[in-house]
Amino acid sequence: MESSDLGSLPEERHDPADTAFSALPPRPAIQSSLEKYVPLDWREFFDKEDDVYIPGSADVFHVYVAGTEGPVVFCLHGGGYSGLSFALSSSKIKDKARVVAMDLRGHGKSLTENELDLSIDTLCSDVISVIKAMYGDSPPAIVLVGHSMGGSVAVHVAAKKVISSLAGLVVVDVVEGTAMASLIHMQKILSNRVQFFPSIERAIESNVKAGSVRNVESARVSIPSTLMYDESKKCYVYRAQLQETEQYWRGWYEGLSEKFLSCPVPKLLLLAGTDRLDRALTIGQMQGKFQMIVVRHTGHAIQEDVPEEFASIILNFIARNRIGPNGVEIPGLIRPKKLSFEVK
Repeated sequence: MESSDLGSLPEERHDPADTAFSALPPRPAIQSSLEKYVPLDWREFFDKEDDVYIPGSADVFHVYVAGTEGPVVFCLHGGGYSGLSFALSSSKIKDKARVVAMDLRGHGKSLTENELDLSIDTLCSDVISVIKAMYGDSPPAIVLVGHSMGGSVAVHVAAKKVISSLAGLVVVDVVEGTAMASLIHMQKILSNRVQFFPSIERAIESNVKAGSVRNVESARVSIPSTLMYDESKKCYVYRAQLQETEQYWRGWYEGLSEKFLSCPVPKLLLLAGTDRLDRALTIGQMQGKFQMIVVRHTGHAIQEDVPEEFASIILNFIARNRIGPNGVEIPGLIRPKKLSFEVK
């Protein structure tokens, strides 16, 4: 994907350093106890990064790209995470499929006019606009993969049936029943977590010890992208202000199970425990409407905690459904007939 694939590019881009926050402030010397939490460069896992400019707006979405062959595994992270949440798993997928991991609105390096508008309609529009800007009217086969909040976005995008080349849907550790029940505790959880960090290493350590990411190597890649430096407080804070977006939370998950079941593409629900399965999905799974895999001994961020297993599951899903670079014929979607290939 070259810059020409992303539409017209403005000459200048707003620099976050111009605000009260700066992404690259001076860092104190690393203490020996924190050496295991030194950040890792994303280039060890992705091939490149790009900014996708959306025509007719000032919105710029950041994406990380890996691989050159096969269908596109288009990854959407959870609330408070970033596209780099898929870094380690992408490095395992890219030999057989392309990977695009997007920083959603208000997260990572993406910059939008309204950073707090995390309504499901806006998030869906963002994803559709990015795919349109990147691939035009002839997108390759796309497998949408969404984790947590990103899983909700993936389902809503798929249910709209506007991506002609959509060939698969993978939802990672989110179901309507469990998510809706957890909303009453969400503000308390966000308020009680550590908010300020003297260094990036301390932030990585804090997230690992809290269990939000259990894999230290993945945390060393992904956590730095979830932070910004507050010049006034002289410390790191979280980039995504999730506690300010509570009005949108219910919209992410309400009616999610039925929308997931209605999507006319091969579907995989990847869970960290069967206790997360609600009644509608239990019935749907028994009727064979989707594939379900439970990954044991992992936390909520499956793609980060067990990246090799996650990558293997994604590639097996692609192979099982014979999804090639140009897709396959899926009932309910209109597209030209094209050849497909099987990932071996």
